[in-house]
Amino acid sequence: MIDHMGITVADFDRAKAFYDAALAPIGASLTYMVPSEYTGGVKVGGFGRDGKPSYWITEGKPPANHLHVAFTARSRAEVDAFYEAAMAAGGRDNGKPGLRPHYHPNYYGAFVFDPDGNNIEAVYHGEAGGAHP
Repeated sequence: MIDHMGITVADFDRAKAFYDAALAPIGASLTYMVPSEYTGGVKVGGFGRDGKPSYWITEGKPPANHLHVAFTARSRAEVDAFYEAAMAAGGRDNGKPGLRPHYHPNYYGAFVFDPDGNNIEAVYHGEAGGAHP
């Protein structure tokens, strides 16, 4: 249902470095930088898979209310690698990799606060898929 989304980050270069590291294990990378003549000089970049940006970061003043964003992983190993990479890149723990059966029996996720305090997650729903309530 969601085609793409974006967040505002206080320090674009710090956030870019964090997301470069954190999203690499799930196969995502920075796929596009909007030319500055279209942004009034504000840095705007999109991360995604297969060349399609779907998660955007924009330089500015982040809102006081932090966001929760969950990225789809293709295996439990990707969730584990996401968590390790995000922590090594300066993330703060908000839930080590593991099953979350209160969502559904195969829900395997890991939660990390990004440099701006947003709660980011990688989640694998298992071979059968599953659905978040």
